[in-house]
Amino acid sequence: MALLLASATACANDVPKADWSKGLLPEHITSQGDIVQNLWNGAWVAALATGAVVIVLIIWACLFHVKRKAKAELPPQVRYNLPIEMLYTLIPLVMVSVFFFFTARDSRDLQALSGHPDVKVKVEAFQWSWRFTTTLNGKTLKPVVGQPVSDYKSGPQLVLPVGKTVEFELESPDVIHSFWVPAFLFKRDVIPGLPKDNKGRFFEIKTLDKPGVYAGRCAELCGVDHSRMLFSVKLVKQAEYDQYIATQAGSAQ
Repeated sequence: MALLLASATACANDVPKADWSKGLLPEHITSQGDIVQNLWNGAWVAALATGAVVIVLIIWACLFHVKRKAKAELPPQVRYNLPIEMLYTLIPLVMVSVFFFFTARDSRDLQALSGHPDVKVKVEAFQWSWRFTTTLNGKTLKPVVGQPVSDYKSGPQLVLPVGKTVEFELESPDVIHSFWVPAFLFKRDVIPGLPKDNKGRFFEIKTLDKPGVYAGRCAELCGVDHSRMLFSVKLVKQAEYDQYIATQAGSAQ
């Protein structure tokens, strides 16, 4: 994933710059991004530590456990050594179990819903653009509907306030799409045909105090204009968000 982001940065203007200090992940704009960042960093530390141990053992074996020219006998063999074979089995099992525990724990946290978000957004993905319908304080604003574009800045824009909890409902009338804002540090598939009460339709984020415009796209190959299924998310201060809502008041239903 990190290498993908790093390489994609060179050929697409809608992918944020990878940060080497964050393990090649981009700067995140949600509190859920902290969860993903910590899991990513932990995986890197574990992988590097494991790699270092393996390399040391290989070098040690090459230097101290080779057949000497002056001696005819082979070095001590460890075949059918039950304690060592059990060690070979148990260590990987423990490592995989630890990885599974932290992944399952963080996946649960990423899927958690508070039940009382500040803002609700219905995201409808269709071939080949997006429709965003925002509900605030029980009032539904006029949907923002897009069309295929070559630059995310020209696509539909979802405006959200900083420091607020936002619940998304995902829906597709045609094929599987994927709602991806790289700055969220995770993406969610938009699967057609899911029942209204299916948890797979919903996810929630807590926006950080990082105003700006962030790129989004479909991350699931969905047809001819998949590459042009672009959009943007704009994070604004509460005062600016209130002004935005006021301009949409005439369209509220």
